[in-house]
Amino acid sequence: MIRGIKASSLAEGCSLNLFSNDELDSIHLATLEVLERTGVAVYLEEAREIFAAAGARVDKETDKVRIPSYLVEDAIRSAPPTVVLCGRNPKNDIVLNGRRVGFTNFGAGVMIVDPFTGEYRETTKNDVGQTALICDALDTVDVYSSAVVARDVNEKVVDLHEAEAFLTNTSKHCMHLDPTNGKNARRYFEMAAAIVGGMDKLRERPIISILVCPVSPLQLHKETCEQVIECARAGVPVNILSMAMSGASAPISLAGTLVTHNAEVLGALVLHQLVSKGAPVIYGSSTTTFDLTYVTAPVGAPELGLISAGVCELAHYYNLPVYVAGG
Repeated sequence: MIRGIKASSLAEGCSLNLFSNDELDSIHLATLEVLERTGVAVYLEEAREIFAAAGARVDKETDKVRIPSYLVEDAIRSAPPTVVLCGRNPKNDIVLNGRRVGFTNFGAGVMIVDPFTGEYRETTKNDVGQTALICDALDTVDVYSSAVVARDVNEKVVDLHEAEAFLTNTSKHCMHLDPTNGKNARRYFEMAAAIVGGMDKLRERPIISILVCPVSPLQLHKETCEQVIECARAGVPVNILSMAMSGASAPISLAGTLVTHNAEVLGALVLHQLVSKGAPVIYGSSTTTFDLTYVTAPVGAPELGLISAGVCELAHYYNLPVYVAGG
């Protein structure tokens, strides 16, 4: 089992402390206000029914769900502070909690420079398997995130083809990035269960997880809700990762962006914990700025680093495992 080194909070030498405790309180309280007054658009009827049964106010005409603060606070308390991402080989199990640091590869690339021919081409299922094999050999990669997209298979089942490719090529934990829908998520779970010896064994040793993304600003689409619900029921860890863009789908300021980001993650977290209290969940971020010149979301921008540092502080404030993008 891997217990990564801890990022020090000691004020020695150069340090980055973006927010005081009072400022974190302010971001949290602003988030509660957004969730209760503005709400989140939820585009799955089953999810809206789950929220309504717990006491949230659901507008049937707009699909807007307004979540009272007590539901948010309760979900934060019930979410576990430690998540173990298990590997097919137990020596590759990695513990996520507090300020422990681990690493994964970047994900979901759609083009690649062929390592043998130098050709710039679309990615394939074979590339998925090859990237998993490479990451399996790299000591510094703790978790394999589906690195590229299999663009040579049927898009309705592309996520299952990708799962077959990476599950058979690494002994490390595998995080799938946005499976197609809830039905395919269940099939993905069944594939992993076949490896570990059944669904009960998968719950005990989750060798897989899923990354899902709310849509900014403040939307939980049908497929996102389906996957959040299925992960909670199966006990498979889910990484709820916002990709808000400051200046486009979020306010231009760092604090304002974090409020939007936080509301999206916590809105999905409430749904997750309402389905199964104590189910494993990770607070995620790939939020960055919006480049007005090139109309892109630059993941290597310094603003992403600042936002990721702020997200880490928020996750620590909530005592939740955290996953952030790096430049």
